Amino acid sequence: MDVFPEPTLPISSRTEVFVGYLDYFRSGVISRVESLSESEVRSSRLASGWTPLELLRHLTFVEMRWLEWGFEGQQVKDPWGDNRDGRWYVAADESRETVIGELRAQGFRSRKIIRANSLDAVGQPGARWDGAEPATLERILFHLLQEYARHVGHLDIVAELAGGSTSQ
Repeated sequence: MDVFPEPTLPISSRTEVFVGYLDYFRSGVISRVESLSESEVRSSRLASGWTPLELLRHLTFVEMRWLEWGFEGQQVKDPWGDNRDGRWYVAADESRETVIGELRAQGFRSRKIIRANSLDAVGQPGARWDGAEPATLERILFHLLQEYARHVGHLDIVAELAGGSTSQ
């Protein structure tokens, strides 16, 4: 797992602060899912019904939607591919390793986009913005951090109930 990016830790730029926190949270959700049994990653302990594996898939698509489809304005085949019938979805034949690998690959693409652009760069106009003005990279990254922080907390509760890892 990545080391928590303590506020007193010298970091070369604001960009690297964002990269460090995203890497830390991404690593955290992966380690929590890796600590769970196969049955626990595919079942839900919550009234909302999502499974830990579905959460990982969701986070992969969240990063892609905001950075590739939104900020860069790339054509994306199925930007909402993490959803089926109004909820998060992972097919029964998709392995935990595949879903984790997809999140790691998305992290690589996200780091590349983040490091290649200025934080005050404005996203490309496109469907992601639903008619609104595109956001700056910095605003997108703040949004991604809050999304990850919220979902790591959710996953901590699930992992604790299942006897998995919740520690940093």
